Amino acid sequence: MVQKPAPELSVEDIERFGPDPLGAFKVNLARVEERIAKACERAGRDRAAVRLLPVTKTVPAHVLRFAFAAGIRSFGENKIQEAQGKREALDDLAIDWSIIGHLQTNKVKYLTRFAREFHALDSLRLADLLNKRLEREGRFLDVYVQVNTSSEESKYGLSPEALLPFVDSLDQFPRLKPRGLMTLALLSTDMEKVRPCFALLRRLRDEAVKRNAALTELSMGMSGDFEEAIEEGADVVRVGQAIFGKRPTPDGHYWPGLIST
Repeated sequence: MVQKPAPELSVEDIERFGPDPLGAFKVNLARVEERIAKACERAGRDRAAVRLLPVTKTVPAHVLRFAFAAGIRSFGENKIQEAQGKREALDDLAIDWSIIGHLQTNKVKYLTRFAREFHALDSLRLADLLNKRLEREGRFLDVYVQVNTSSEESKYGLSPEALLPFVDSLDQFPRLKPRGLMTLALLSTDMEKVRPCFALLRRLRDEAVKRNAALTELSMGMSGDFEEAIEEGADVVRVGQAIFGKRPTPDGHYWPGLIST
């Protein structure tokens, strides 16, 4: 398929991403890569052991063409409908799509058509529906089991106590390929409060992998705390605003994103 030409930027695009999104994304991506490398060095880890998953939620599909041109090939989306629309708009690009947010059961049929991995598996009902749908599609799906390590009622995910029984049931769903555990840490700039969430997930992983040897990876850490997550053992870090800039959402101020122009 022929790749479509780069789009023209609207006034709103320029206000948000600057006049040169390609250059900005390249600079910001390089900065994030440098931070990952330094965090790995501090932790005595190989840089190759940590995968960066750029989070593209709220970034318009046409602007994501600049992200692709900057070398980004894996896009992480929170909302399945937004991801579906972008996937259709960018169907000429070889993109790996990851769904990292809570999935309503009535949206399962959309995810199984195109997503490569799912980072928010948190119920047996959802696992069953995904498995049945994947069977129909003739596909497999990498999954991470979400755990609520901060004990916040506003967050999705299994409680730590419910994890091991859940892990014991995963063999019932052969179309799901378990890769590890995922968490959203406490939203705080105080890393002394954030780190325990990451450390807890690591301990839970060490127990879970005894039940299912495939559950080796830890998906944890975002723009404001991914370095601490790496130091605590993260294998996948989900970074959005540090690459694409501040989001136009009520909580968009929280992680300080950088746009270089």
